[in-house]
Amino acid sequence: MDILPRISHEVLLPVLSFLTSLVTGFPSGAQARTILCVKTISLIALICLRIGQEMVQQHLSEPVATFFQIFSQLHELRQQDLKLDPAGRGEGQLPQVVFSDGQQRPVDPALLDELQKVFTLEMAYTIYVPFSCLLGDIIRKIIPNHELVGELAGLYLESVSPSSRNPASMEPTVPSTGPEWDPQGGGCPQDDGHSGTFGSVLVGNRIQIPNDSRPETPGPLGPISGVGGGGLGSGSEDNALKQELPRSAHGLSGNWLAYWQYEIGVSQQDAHFHFHQIRLQSFPGHSGAVKCVAPLSSEDFFLSGSKDRTVRLWPLYNYGDGTSETAPRLIYTQHRKSVFFVGQLEAPQHVVSCDGAVHVWDPFTGKTLRTVEPLDSRVPLTAVAVMPAPHTSITMASSDSTLRFVDCRKPGLQHEFRLGGGLNPGLVRALAVSPSGRSVVAGFSSGFMVLLDTRTGLVLRGWPAHEGDILQIKAVEGSVLVSSSSDHSLTVWKELEQKPTHHYKSASDPIHTFDLYGSEAVTGTVSNKIGVCSLLEPPSQATTKLSSENFRGTLTSLALLPTKRHLLLGSDNGVIRLLA
Repeated sequence: MDILPRISHEVLLPVLSFLTSLVTGFPSGAQARTILCVKTISLIALICLRIGQEMVQQHLSEPVATFFQIFSQLHELRQQDLKLDPAGRGEGQLPQVVFSDGQQRPVDPALLDELQKVFTLEMAYTIYVPFSCLLGDIIRKIIPNHELVGELAGLYLESVSPSSRNPASMEPTVPSTGPEWDPQGGGCPQDDGHSGTFGSVLVGNRIQIPNDSRPETPGPLGPISGVGGGGLGSGSEDNALKQELPRSAHGLSGNWLAYWQYEIGVSQQDAHFHFHQIRLQSFPGHSGAVKCVAPLSSEDFFLSGSKDRTVRLWPLYNYGDGTSETAPRLIYTQHRKSVFFVGQLEAPQHVVSCDGAVHVWDPFTGKTLRTVEPLDSRVPLTAVAVMPAPHTSITMASSDSTLRFVDCRKPGLQHEFRLGGGLNPGLVRALAVSPSGRSVVAGFSSGFMVLLDTRTGLVLRGWPAHEGDILQIKAVEGSVLVSSSSDHSLTVWKELEQKPTHHYKSASDPIHTFDLYGSEAVTGTVSNKIGVCSLLEPPSQATTKLSSENFRGTLTSLALLPTKRHLLLGSDNGVIRLLA
């Protein structure tokens, strides 16, 4: 209800303004306009059904009236046909027509044929029937021309129902007298065998099941209760219609049901991440520790890389009661060492994974598309990041503090930059690319960080950010960087500002894995503690210890599904769990 006025003014009215426009034609003509009309009617009717008559009168009367008004305008234009002679106007000008509501509107005569093909008697029937049912008597207050549209709908009904099929002249199929007629039941228990479809007859407001649709001979489990040799009695009919249906296996239950019952009550404007430790699913299969987890952009699948030298693609479905275990959809087995990075190159929809050499492969077939080996086997790749769409490049850092860019569409290197600059900051442990793709930041084992402009290759800034090994870096909109280190700190930086914006300290263990949700960072430590830290003012931090019932082993990797607000947690025993 809070966003209903916005839906009306920013979605429905702009769409209706050009659907009912007398001067704007559609490139595909009447067909495209008709399809969009039907979809818009369905949308407005759905909203009306959801909010009720009073709220429709208060919030949606203008869109509904606008849609109905076009029928009156076309009706008047048919009567004023002579006034639309194109010869009677100046060059490049559209004739102005005064309508019965007193307003003068421009009309393009060339569009009249298209409009009359769209707003036909059938279209009037299509919109009048649902809205007259939904609105009841309020239709008189909301829609001034409801009588005209009702008449057009009646004309359409007459055109498709010739007099021979008029309900008044139809012979009654059910005799009004006779031993079979049950005055209390209001229907005929004895089926004529011809009426209805799919083995049932519609009588009044109920479906009657004829006896010839049932097996006459007893099945292997004995005779079926309620079915006699004669006609269908009222008692057996009630039993047949009231029998309990088997419970569907597709319904949510257990933890999934509890999660959705809570989630439905959460306000859409709530920007905070709430972690309730509800276990939703498990993904066993890796034989080694899970080193990295990455959801795909659609959040229907996710990737995981492990010490067992495989990358697995898993489906994410709302399934089971919280205890179900899901099998991987695809297993990539071409790596020779432990996989420490996996991600999706969004523009070409390829997967990038690294074990010291980078593999680019197709997630649909599992076929390797390209392998980027380090130039020297003694200088392996230590960190990898993928560029955001529409870029198709991969950023790789090697142990000699060199940053290389590779475009997956063409062979060879794209760029190569040295990051050391005469210093010895150690190995590059982490890379992060800004959401715009204009800068990349590298974090070293000495705690040093370097910011590089990807367009020019210039080092914009280098600074000692932490006192220990940098474990992970993420880049956010607005030139914000978030880094975690083995010195137990999580720090928020502005790219070109000297001092950090926020600084969080973990008491017991370093934050070795974290992910971002809006203006919050969701963190994980090896003591299986999940924390939520604010990146804005005022700084706030909340921590939850994972229970052994929901998570076993040691937390090694963490990824957040931002749309679904779920957490994927990888462990050292090779099992990934989905928690909310």
